[in-house]
Amino acid sequence: MAEARYLAFLETIQHLRPSLHRYCARMTGSVLDGEDVVQEALFAAYRKLESYDDSRPMKPWLFRIAHNRCVDVLRQRGIREEAEAVTVEDVTDEPVPTPMHAIEYLVYTLPPKERASVLLKDVFDYSLQEIAELVDSTIGGVKAALNRGRSKLAEQPVLARTPTSEDTALVRMYVDRFNRHDWDAVRELISADAKLLVADRYVGRLDESPYFGVYEKLPNWHFIAGEIDGEAVVIIEQAGVATGVVRFRITDGKIVDIGDFWYCPWLLDVSPST
Repeated sequence: MAEARYLAFLETIQHLRPSLHRYCARMTGSVLDGEDVVQEALFAAYRKLESYDDSRPMKPWLFRIAHNRCVDVLRQRGIREEAEAVTVEDVTDEPVPTPMHAIEYLVYTLPPKERASVLLKDVFDYSLQEIAELVDSTIGGVKAALNRGRSKLAEQPVLARTPTSEDTALVRMYVDRFNRHDWDAVRELISADAKLLVADRYVGRLDESPYFGVYEKLPNWHFIAGEIDGEAVVIIEQAGVATGVVRFRITDGKIVDIGDFWYCPWLLDVSPST
């Protein structure tokens, strides 16, 4: 891999990360899902750097990779929710409430092309030509999608999500044990085969990483139980300044995935729970 290409990649993502996250968060309807998608997109882009055409601008290339990953996530989510809806119909005739954060209206109502067109035009101020290239459409197609999306958004509901009491209790327990450096007690809350993602640095099994040892050596950090988009999370403070978020996937009362987004302050337009 050419060193110049690698350095250009690092410089581009340094400036692009906040806006790339804003886009992915709004496409997926979740601040945290958005960062997961960004991480996957950046890893995918890094793996493709050797074959990257240096004559092309890197910013739209990265946006296109992230956009396609967002669409994949939404399609997978739609298939899963359709299957879950069938299961619910089999056991009850009662309506199932679907609470959502205001931004999630985009996810649950607008098709990906309409959603992307609205976001890229009204939030990021892309030109119609740029949007057409990104979503693989024509200017006329983008205009039509933009009009449809705006019309639907005019009637959007604003509903709130709250984390489950079980998840909140588990996160608070994790925070207490982590702050005491009681790593054995922390491990009791985590599945033996748990996966770990550390933003821009590591992805793999937790038990094959130096994760706890790194925190043991880091100065002036502190964990706080918090909430983002109705999800119980850990907010990381260093020297009294909030610098990132730790996200969990919890199954059967055990943490099975940890996403540590230490230096991702764009995730922190929220307040810790009291």
